[in-house]
Amino acid sequence: MPLYDYKCAKCKKVFEVEHKPKGMPMKFCPSCGGELKRVFSSAGIVFKGSGFYVTDHKKPEAKKEPTKPANPEPSKPADTKASKS
Repeated sequence: MPLYDYKCAKCKKVFEVEHKPKGMPMKFCPSCGGELKRVFSSAGIVFKGSGFYVTDHKKPEAKKEPTKPANPEPSKPADTKASKS
């Protein structure tokens, strides 16, 4: 059965109550008799198993071509003059 959180308007006490979803909600605080209001709480998450990794459900990546520089340096011309010694 699910847990529901209630908060008392009079004493500001917050507590959990387990009852059926279509069961009768609580209307009065058991401590002081003040009016109760059901509040939302974060859902409990339990991770079970050996672990959760990026590679468990990773889509295959498309192979990328190496990128060429936008403005390559001009190649230097080879020295055509023969040096005499």
